[in-house]
Amino acid sequence: MNSHFEQLTRDGYTIINDAIDLELIDELREDVGRLQDELQRRPANNKFEGNRTTRTYNLLAYSELWQQVPVHPSVLPIVESVLGAECLISSLASIAIGPGECAQVLHADDQVQPLAKPHIATVCNSMWALTDFTEDNGATRLVPGSHLWQNPNYRDGEPDVETIPAEMPKGSVLIWHGSLWHGGGANTTTDETRVGIAMNYCAGFIRQQENIQLGIPPHVMGTFTPQLRELCGLGVYRGLTGNIDKRSPAEVLYGDPPSRQIWDQEPTGGN
Repeated sequence: MNSHFEQLTRDGYTIINDAIDLELIDELREDVGRLQDELQRRPANNKFEGNRTTRTYNLLAYSELWQQVPVHPSVLPIVESVLGAECLISSLASIAIGPGECAQVLHADDQVQPLAKPHIATVCNSMWALTDFTEDNGATRLVPGSHLWQNPNYRDGEPDVETIPAEMPKGSVLIWHGSLWHGGGANTTTDETRVGIAMNYCAGFIRQQENIQLGIPPHVMGTFTPQLRELCGLGVYRGLTGNIDKRSPAEVLYGDPPSRQIWDQEPTGGN
């Protein structure tokens, strides 16, 4: 894990080869296809989401299978080494880049946050390869070291820089710092669809990309483990942020174990 954290710090990304059991990978890919059919997902036809790319969002709401993804032991500890142990799920979506798709515009996942750069990581995202990722079929393009750029001007559009493809075999996972410039690659094949899972995280003090607390039905959230509920935002950050009368939402709603409140951690006295 240390080597992956060191590469994330230096280059802004790392790849864990063969991180996920292929049986789980195949089950996830099959469920992506099922959901695309049942939910009638179609390309969004815009320059960011793509004209030949099919996406399904809020995957935790649809099947218990997806509960394994955010907490996977090959990935979560590395993310926590970047964001801290109280990080949150920001979003969980499938991305299927079809043949003939153009390259996605280069961007940084934290660029909507009004913070001077470089800064400590507020976002750390991952891409699970459900198929082989190759330069030809749309492997994610990366700009190594760009997470350290000083106050890049996003209004000028994507930078004129060299990129590298995050080529990796099926079952591998790419993890990157939220300030890293990157984008989905062009799929120049005629018959290959590049399928991946965007498992995205944010620091506990940052608003999540998907409104998970309302987007997942309460009865579905009730099937989650306490750890997964905390990752969804039903915990309390540093014993204070997000509490309900000094208790976590998970404790109030589902009877999860109480979290230690900031008032119980600090010396007595004060206002």
